[in-house]
Amino acid sequence: MLESLLTAVELTGAEFLLLTVIVIVAGIVRGFSGFALSAIVMASAVIILPPVQLIPICWWLEMSASILMAKGGWAEADRGIVWGLVIGSTIGVPFGLMLTTTVSPETSKLLALAVIITLAITQLAKIRLPFLATKPGLYGSGVAAGVVTGIASVGGMVIAIYVLSQNATAAKMRAALVLFLFISSLTSMITLLYFNVMDGTAVARGLALAIPTTFGVVLGQRLFNPTFAPYYKPFCLTLLCGLALASLTRTVMA
Repeated sequence: MLESLLTAVELTGAEFLLLTVIVIVAGIVRGFSGFALSAIVMASAVIILPPVQLIPICWWLEMSASILMAKGGWAEADRGIVWGLVIGSTIGVPFGLMLTTTVSPETSKLLALAVIITLAITQLAKIRLPFLATKPGLYGSGVAAGVVTGIASVGGMVIAIYVLSQNATAAKMRAALVLFLFISSLTSMITLLYFNVMDGTAVARGLALAIPTTFGVVLGQRLFNPTFAPYYKPFCLTLLCGLALASLTRTVMA
C-alpha cells in the first residue's frame, strides 16, 4: 500500500516523510495563528520540490485548514472587505503563476523565498500602510495577494499586512482572513487548472498530505492559549524567516 502511495505521489519514502512532518508543523502554526500554513510549507519544502509543484499542494492544504477554521467566519467577517480582497486576488493569481511557470525552477525558488522573507520582515516590523485602508488599497491588496499566491502561495501574508491597516477588532479581521483564504482558494483552482499546474500527481500529493495537515491544525487549535496570543505571531514569523533563509542559503550554495 505504501509503495502504491509513493508511486502515486512520485516521491521517495524519505521525501514523503519529510513533507509529512513539514505539513504537520505548518498545520499547528495555522491552527493557533490563523495564517502562514503555505508559507512554512513553501519555505521548508522548496528544497524537495520547486514552487510550481508546491503551489497546487498548498491549495489542498489551505482548503483543508480553511474548512476546519471557517466555522462562524461568514457571520463575523466584514463581507465587503472579504469580497474586495477575493476579486483582487482572482485578478492577480494568473500573473503570479505566469511568472512562476515561465522562469527556471531555481529562479522560482529564489523568487518565492525572497517574497516570503520580505513579507515576514514587514510584519515583524509592524509596518502600517495607511493607504491600504482606502478602497484602492483594498483591491490593490487583493491583487498583490493574488500575485504572490501565484509565486509562492503566500497570499495570506499580504492580507495580514492589509489587516494591520484596519481599525477593526482582531477577531473580526482574523475572521476576514480565514474567510478570504477559503473563498480565494475556490477561485484560484480555475487558474491552477488553466495553467495545467493542478495535475493528477498534484492532486494525489495534496490529498495525501491534507490528512496530516488537518491533524496539525486541530492540534494547533487545541494548543492555543489566549494568554500567549501576543507572542504567537512574532514566533511564527521568526520561525518562517529562519526556515526561508536556511532554504535560500541552501539553494544559492547548491
